[in-house]
Amino acid sequence: MTTQTTTQPSDTRARRNVTVLVLAQALLGSQMPMIFTIGGLAGQSLAPNPCYATLPISLIVLGSMLAATPVSAIMQKYGRRAGFFLGAGAGAVGGAIGAYGLLTASFTIFLLGSLVTGIYMSAQGFYRFAAADTASDDFRPKAISYVMAGGLASAVIGPQLVKFTAESYVIPFLGTYAGVIAINLIGACLFFFLDIPKPPVPAEDAPKGRTRWELLTTPRIGVAVICAAVSYALMNLVMTSTPLAVVGCGYETGDAANVVTAHVLAMFAPSFFTGHLIARFGVERIMATGLVILAGAGAVGLSGVNLEQFFVALVLLGIGWNFGFIGATTMLSGAHEAHERGRMQGLNDLIVFGAVTFASLSSGGLMNCSGGSPVQGWMSVNLAMAPFLVLAGGALIWLWLRPKDVVEA
Repeated sequence: MTTQTTTQPSDTRARRNVTVLVLAQALLGSQMPMIFTIGGLAGQSLAPNPCYATLPISLIVLGSMLAATPVSAIMQKYGRRAGFFLGAGAGAVGGAIGAYGLLTASFTIFLLGSLVTGIYMSAQGFYRFAAADTASDDFRPKAISYVMAGGLASAVIGPQLVKFTAESYVIPFLGTYAGVIAINLIGACLFFFLDIPKPPVPAEDAPKGRTRWELLTTPRIGVAVICAAVSYALMNLVMTSTPLAVVGCGYETGDAANVVTAHVLAMFAPSFFTGHLIARFGVERIMATGLVILAGAGAVGLSGVNLEQFFVALVLLGIGWNFGFIGATTMLSGAHEAHERGRMQGLNDLIVFGAVTFASLSSGGLMNCSGGSPVQGWMSVNLAMAPFLVLAGGALIWLWLRPKDVVEA
């Protein structure tokens, strides 16, 4: 009875916070599929060279990588709410700069807006960690999973808003960026309802925690970071190439959109039960399952370029990302102390989004420059997954084989 009365209030607060974060993921998160849907098209209309059309998207990811450490430090010092307000503000400013770039037909200004938008993307990445802050050990994987499931709603809301806003002004896509500004201003109000205490100010004699290097060389942390980076980067690598491959293989643009939609749904729909699977079978097994599914996606991609093969490959890619990334987040959130939170979570997202930036920049090159046809390019993209899956799988196997009585520093 004593255990129940002490844990129940914590999970009551955690469930309230999860509700707020799910709504934020659904509403504020919808700006990302909006921008990713039209960013390349808008860039193509402004870029001096068509080869730079997807540069705005790559700069969003780069901005997220660069912002990860300072945003995490702000949250560690001033609390989650301050960091999330900063993210929403940056989303509004980035949208405004992007809109001004469209108004003035300036590709440089448009790229600057994309870079600032990356600060929002970085802050959104911490929603999943915030869900775990006030959760009990039993509820933590479910809390993270539920917040990630909010992405399912954003994946539906975002593209629908694009349909209503893309041609609402004389200048194409200007209405979409106006919508992004409104989403951030409205969605930021959700964080007034967030109830996550600020991290306590450490006393003079309080433990300083491990250095970044000591954290990264802690086995569970190192493996979690590797698996998160590989899962996210490979998902981005293949997803970015998919529309080019589908259309290049003779199918319609609508077919490419349908394949990507199926992929996004597969990314987030499993989140309703991923946390339960982690609680039942253990985080290592779910991460391993995710890596196996990602390998299956690559195998299906290599098997041919029929439309149904694109669908199956991208659905598997989404499910594999979900298991691998949520599993890695759960493992990481339980492997460091509260006073190490800002340092470790910022470092994690710096590495993860650094890998995603590399994948985003590499995807077009592999697809367009590694073969003489779209089919050969698509095969190169899928083959590129193999060494990274071996790295993540090997790291997880090594963690499994370590003696269970080894105490991590």
